[in-house]
Amino acid sequence: MAATAVTAVLAGSLGLSPFGHEIATVMAAAFCLAVVGMIDDLRPIAVTTRLALQLAIVAVLVAALPAEIRIVQAIPLGLERALLILGLLWFINLVNFMDGLDWMTVAEMLPLSASLAGFAFFGAAPPVVLPIALALAGALLGFAPFNRPVARLFLGDVGSLPIGLMIGWCLIELAAQQHVAAALLLPLYYLADATITLFRRMARGERFWDAHRSHFYQRATDNGFGVGQVVAEVFLLNLYLAGLAVASIVIGSIAVNAIGLVLGAIGVMVVLVRFSKPRAG
Repeated sequence: MAATAVTAVLAGSLGLSPFGHEIATVMAAAFCLAVVGMIDDLRPIAVTTRLALQLAIVAVLVAALPAEIRIVQAIPLGLERALLILGLLWFINLVNFMDGLDWMTVAEMLPLSASLAGFAFFGAAPPVVLPIALALAGALLGFAPFNRPVARLFLGDVGSLPIGLMIGWCLIELAAQQHVAAALLLPLYYLADATITLFRRMARGERFWDAHRSHFYQRATDNGFGVGQVVAEVFLLNLYLAGLAVASIVIGSIAVNAIGLVLGAIGVMVVLVRFSKPRAG
């Protein structure tokens, strides 16, 4: 968090990236979310209170988005903003849910943040994305040796929640440039694993907000996969998804976007199925 904030300020002061109210707002929201996470790490907060605080922070951030940030023009602005609030709230929490294995967040968020920084550098995403995405990628690289299996340090809510918020905001900015397919492809594994697991637990009548080991990556470790193999497969899958996202942006046709989403879904499905079955041999 500190590295991201300092980098954003330095980039703005050196004229390398704009530093205005938009970056200031997202960093303030991220720090507020980190405080909520820190309190919850030290003394657990009731689920309803925690969600209410997260909802308030996300609502303020989305309300502060410039009016020209539109993803689907056919939807009324108020409805689109409401959907963005719900989507970002879910994304923040799924990043937290998926942070249950050493190096998992690094394997997922490093390719995402690096890709977003590259898109911003080459003009596919707004310039405001560059300092946050690039600094976050660097911070994750710095964190990786300490989170290497067997980990000495963990993100906790104080780390995972603001990471989810900053990456989610960057994805919204990317989607607003009419690169919706790329914005969906980059986090597709996390979206699929967390969402499918949520619905499966709800269908079984479980208290889905309680701690569990039902995610596909967690089941993989129970099925004979080593931690290193799980995170390596997730990392390689994310490089594959990033490549599809690049193709969707460079070519920019509806057909390529559709093909990219189908190929991305197939890649994610293959990994999920592998994780859900005992390891061969």
